[in-house]
Amino acid sequence: QVQLVESGGGLVQAGGSLRLSCTASGRTFSINAMGWFRQAPGKEREFVAAITWIGYSTFYADSVKGRFTISRDGAKNTMYLQMNSLKPEDTAVYYCAAKDNLYTLLERTSYDNWGQGTQVTVSS
Repeated sequence: QVQLVESGGGLVQAGGSLRLSCTASGRTFSINAMGWFRQAPGKEREFVAAITWIGYSTFYADSVKGRFTISRDGAKNTMYLQMNSLKPEDTAVYYCAAKDNLYTLLERTSYDNWGQGTQVTVSS
């Protein structure tokens, strides 16, 4: 089992920036990819970005391309999401997730391990 802990959420004005972190512990050797998802009130949890642990391939939802950057530090077992030019529609609880294979990285149901989530609120 992999345990995930997110941090870095908060309240920011539109146009501002935040950096989220997600630190993994436990069976971290089993991680092949990690991702960020978000869930706004009354909406389904949606894909934001993903990164492979080997090869450093990255994937983004169209809604965040050019504004968000996903990265990871393997030595620290930590993944980051740098969020710039934030918009009110980015307001959501952001979750990190980990998986042990490289298939269907954009599908939330394919991830086995989840963090508790961190709130991001963007005011207009």
